[in-house]
Formats: sequence, C-alpha cells, structure tokens
Amino acid sequence: MLAAQALLSHHRLLLLQGPMGHFFNQLACWLRRHGAHVAKINFNGGDRLYHRHLDATDYRGRPEDFTPWLRAFLQAHRIDAVVCFGDCRHYHRAAAQICKEQAMAFYAFEEGYLRPDYITLEQNGVNAHSRLAADPAVMLRYEAGKLPAPIPTKASFRRMACSAAAYYVAGWFWRARYPHYRHHKDFSPFREFFCWLRAGWRKALYQALEHKLRRRILREWDQRYFLVPLQVFNDSQVLHHSPYRDVRDFIAEVIFSFSQYAPEHAALVLKHHPLDRGHRNYAAYIRGLARQNNVGSRVFYIHDGHLPSLLKHSLGVVTINSTVGLSSLHHDKPLITMGRALYDIPGLTCQTELHRFWRRPTPPQARLYRKLRSYLVKHTQLNGAYFGYSPWLEHPNAFKLGAEPIEPADPKTK
Repeated sequence: MLAAQALLSHHRLLLLQGPMGHFFNQLACWLRRHGAHVAKINFNGGDRLYHRHLDATDYRGRPEDFTPWLRAFLQAHRIDAVVCFGDCRHYHRAAAQICKEQAMAFYAFEEGYLRPDYITLEQNGVNAHSRLAADPAVMLRYEAGKLPAPIPTKASFRRMACSAAAYYVAGWFWRARYPHYRHHKDFSPFREFFCWLRAGWRKALYQALEHKLRRRILREWDQRYFLVPLQVFNDSQVLHHSPYRDVRDFIAEVIFSFSQYAPEHAALVLKHHPLDRGHRNYAAYIRGLARQNNVGSRVFYIHDGHLPSLLKHSLGVVTINSTVGLSSLHHDKPLITMGRALYDIPGLTCQTELHRFWRRPTPPQARLYRKLRSYLVKHTQLNGAYFGYSPWLEHPNAFKLGAEPIEPADPKTK
C-alpha cells in the first residue's frame, strides 16, 4: 500500500491513459476524497467515453508534438505528479522522461505482479523499469513477514470484454476528433471483434482436442519436461524489455537450444497465452522447427491447461520475462529469463546461458523468494482489480489491509 499512500502526498495530479474502463474514474474520486485536484488527458474516443466527466483535456495533436505540449500543460496546471497505466506506451514514455527531467513524480499502474487479487503501482516505472530491477539490494535488505490474505476482488472477464469492446467502438466513432492518435496496438474494433470471436471457438476446440495431450504430459513426462509459457505477441514486455522483435524469435531460439543441449530424456512444453488465443497460432511454426531440429517427438504445444499443475510437474521454466516467472519461483522451480525482468536476481533465477540451464537447472532460494514476495506486496501491490472490486479504493481502513498472495499467478490469465 505504500505506493498508494505516496499518491496522497501530491496536491495536483494528472492522469494519462488508464485501463479500458472506469478504473481511473474510481481513482480520481478516491484522490478527490483525500483533497487532491485531478486532471485528465484524453487521447482517443475510448478515453473520452470513460472519462468525459473528469476535468479532461483532449490531446488532438501529433505524437511527435506531444512532449512540448505536455511540458506546457504541466506548467500551466501546476501538476506535481503524473499517473498512467503501462509505462511503455509512446505518450507515457514521453511523460516519464519529462518527469525525470523536472524531478516530478511519475507513477505507473500495471497488471499485478502477484495474482490474483492484486494490481501493481510503482513510482518511476514498472517491470524492468521498477526500482527493484535497478537495485535488487533494496529487496535483499527487506525482512520477510507474514501478511494477511487479500480480499477477493471478483474480477470479471465479461466486464473486461465489454469494456474493451466499448472502448474500441468509441475510438472508431470519434476517430475524426483525434485524427493523429497512434495506439500502442491494433485499434480497429472490427479486427478486435473478429479476434475475440475466434478466441472463443478456439478455446472450446482446444479444450476438447488437447485433453488427452495434457493428461499425457502430466503423467508420462512428470518432472521430465521444461515449461515455456509464451507471452502475448504485442506484449510491451517483449517489445521493450527483451532482445526479441517477435515471440517467434524466442520460440526458435529455445527449440534450437533444447535440441542441441537438453538431455535426451527431457521434453519441452510450450504453452500459448490465453489472451493471445484469437490473434496467433504457433502450431505449424513449432511443429516445423521441432521436426527441423529432430526433436519432434519431445516438443509439445498446448493452448490451455491448469498452470499450477503444469508448473508442479515441470523440471524447470524458460520465459522471456512473464509474471509466470514469479509463480515458478513460488513453486520452487528452476527458472531462466531471456529478457529483462524485475525478479531476475542471483539466487532466484539461473544466471547461466540457456544451453547450460538444460542440464543444470538450479532451484531458487526459498528465503530469498519470501523476501521478494513480501517486498512486492508491501511496496508495489494493491489489493484490487481493474474489472472487479478494489478494497483500497473503497474501504475506510484500506491502508491497514496488507496481503500475501496464496497463488502468485492466475491460471485463468496465464
């Protein structure tokens, strides 16, 4: 809760883009109840739809002109803190740089590092921009403590889907009002609607077709396979915090290395990200790479599966920088990251090259992981959900509500 408390030390805050939905409205009401003035910038029709009742200003200029425009806005409105969701979007990166230059507070929300029932809020940046990533010693000095479990947030997938649909439709409807807006992802409501429909029928199809394969992996390959949780193809973590331009490059490197250096009795299980189900399908690509590298009988690709079970039965985990890595540590599984991650710390993740990891996967130090978890909960995690209940926004004694995750990774979202 320390990050949320820090927000209350400011008197005039500016909200940039938030999650698709009403969360930033709730945040603004919470800040105003505590005496702060809150301003908002809308960049597209979706922002306008959800935040039209705030003290909002439209930015209708070109992306390259945003930096000087924002400098003038911050000065004119005497802003002393900027808040956004996701620190890798073009407009948010510009804001972060201005805040750094002017020694102004910059806060970023993100999906929860520890899931479910948590969201992330950090000052100066999240993920690889986190203070912890820059200075792991702050965690090493922190003493682990037992904290009460989080209040269930009842996050709703349906609410998220409806919020996203309304956001994209409003963005298209008001597109003439924001002629130069550049979204960080595809901004076509028609394309997104098609992908959501395709994701729905693919989920039903793979649930049926892969049932026997999932059981076979857990039974026949128990403690003999490496798990590779794939990330969304346009994940900012991949695009901005890894050496890969595409998830396919990561897949190719992992399969090649596995074929050359992994023990012959080991298998490789690549798991698709559920939120990427409607956009990408790597089946043919993975099958071709496995056959080309003569490991076709030991490489498996699945779309769904109970993540905790897949982790418990695995020999180790290979990821770019997914938050599944934190769940891997929770299950005491050897872990190696191929990109920049805040939890990529000696003693927690394997610091060797990938070709050495296959034969000498080293488990994390349990005491160090407890320190990490306690630090994250106290300094970066808020008990809440963007499309559910957030106790810290509504409960009168919110700052007394500590939390310790029961399961760091949500199998429904990873």
